[in-house]
Amino acid sequence: MALLIIDTETCIGCAACVAACPFGALRMENDKAVVDDKCTACGACLEVCPVEALSLPERGKGAEDISAYQGVWVWVEQFRGEACSISWEMMGQGRRIADSLGTTLTACVLGHNVEGIAQQAIYYGADRVFLVDDPSLGVYRTAPYAKQLVHLVRQYKPEIFLLGASARGRDLAGAVATEVHTGLTADCTGLDIDPETKLLRQTRPAFGGNIMATIICPNYRPQMATVRHRVFEMPEPDSSRQGQIVRVPPVMTEDQIAAKVVDFIVEEGEVNLADAKIIVSGGRGVRGPEGFKPLRELAEVLGGAVGSSRAAVDAGWIPYAHQVGQTGRTVRPDLYIACGISGAIQHLAGMGTSKVIVAINKDPEAPIFKVANYGIVGDLFQVVPALTEELRKRLRK
Repeated sequence: MALLIIDTETCIGCAACVAACPFGALRMENDKAVVDDKCTACGACLEVCPVEALSLPERGKGAEDISAYQGVWVWVEQFRGEACSISWEMMGQGRRIADSLGTTLTACVLGHNVEGIAQQAIYYGADRVFLVDDPSLGVYRTAPYAKQLVHLVRQYKPEIFLLGASARGRDLAGAVATEVHTGLTADCTGLDIDPETKLLRQTRPAFGGNIMATIICPNYRPQMATVRHRVFEMPEPDSSRQGQIVRVPPVMTEDQIAAKVVDFIVEEGEVNLADAKIIVSGGRGVRGPEGFKPLRELAEVLGGAVGSSRAAVDAGWIPYAHQVGQTGRTVRPDLYIACGISGAIQHLAGMGTSKVIVAINKDPEAPIFKVANYGIVGDLFQVVPALTEELRKRLRK
């Protein structure tokens, strides 16, 4: 059902709204404007209608008393009792945003036997922690986690809610945003506060990574966003910090949860690019699956991991788990060695925050050299083995 209401008696059929709609949700039928389900209630059509024949009652309803929403929240993801590093990255951003707004930072910790994580959250910047510790939350399931967070949001009304864009974070954020009827910006690479409106500006790649879109949510609360792993630096914990831990009872019991977890099967040999300190990555220039062999040898000598561009994955030369970029993993290693990678914006979105970037490419005009700290113009099949041999000597490996 479309969100836009059209008064057909008032509509004069000027089609100004059709031209203004950025989503193609409006069309003309029998000289009257008609809307379909592509309408997102953005309001662009309201501004151009000369006779005020259009209205968005739901948007007006959502805008009621948003001043009641205060504070910044972060969901702290955990797995088997261990906090995930992506959540501490979110805590760092949450602390920065809360300070800029002059408000408090709250962490939401859900799980079983996770009181230690609640204390860690305070060390990482939280002023307050909502701790929901129950066996029913020991393993992540969408229903109990989403219902718990929705209950807290409705009771305490946060202004901003941040989650890591992990598999669980993406799932949970969508479920919560849908239930509380608010907006959600996924896979952000930048967050800041507009100095005039105090709205959260959420930046993410769009249109295949060809542009960077900055999105705001002016009419609904909380303003929700997920942020990709390794986009922001992890803050240093401060064990001297003090904060409040609020114990909250679970809103669902085990017998109310339909989904049951039978077992976890961890894939053997899964590469963990997000936490790798050194990554040796290959692109179209490796020419085939055998072209990754010298890269693996260099990565082994350096104690690093092997990454790849999307082109290499799409060609079937290496599994998707190695893909770095907008549609792959976001990484932030100390050293990123790009071999035969041109430097498309989609790839740079995933590795551009690496501390030191070394580019090896035959094309001196390759875009990768514009972001690289060091560049080697040459054939990777000559440069990489020579580099490996020299490092092997120096490192005595």
